[in-house]
Amino acid sequence: MTSRFTELTFDCRDPARLAAFWCEVLDLKVIDRTEGKVEIGSWVPTVEDVRARQMPPTLLFIRVPEGRTVKNRLHLDISPIDGSTEDEVTRLLDLGATKTDVGQGEGRSWVVMADPEGNEFCVLRTLAPQT
Repeated sequence: MTSRFTELTFDCRDPARLAAFWCEVLDLKVIDRTEGKVEIGSWVPTVEDVRARQMPPTLLFIRVPEGRTVKNRLHLDISPIDGSTEDEVTRLLDLGATKTDVGQGEGRSWVVMADPEGNEFCVLRTLAPQT
C-alpha cells in the first residue's frame, strides 16, 4: 500500500490573488477554480495518472477568515532556471513578494522572501547554464 503527494494547500485570504502570484513565479496555470478555492499546476491530474506514477503536486489555495500569525513550519524553495538569483529576486519583488528576515543572518546563498500574504519561501542558487 502507498500514497501519492498530490497537493500542497495554502490557507489564505485571497485565493485568486495568491494563485495568480504563484502562477507567475512558477509558470503554472489555473486548473480548477470554485468558490473560495483555486488550484494551479503544470498538469491536470487524473486518477489514472496519479495511480500510475508520482507526478508534480498541484498548489491549492483555500480561503480562510484568519490571517497568517506565525512563521511557516513548511515553505517552498525555488531555483531560477534562466537567470541569476539576483535577477529572480528582482522579478519576484516586482510581482509583489517582499524580502523577509526569519533569523537567517547575512551572507547566505539563498534569499528569504514572502509572498503577498506573508508566506515565506526561499530563492536558492540559480540553475541557469553558466557561460
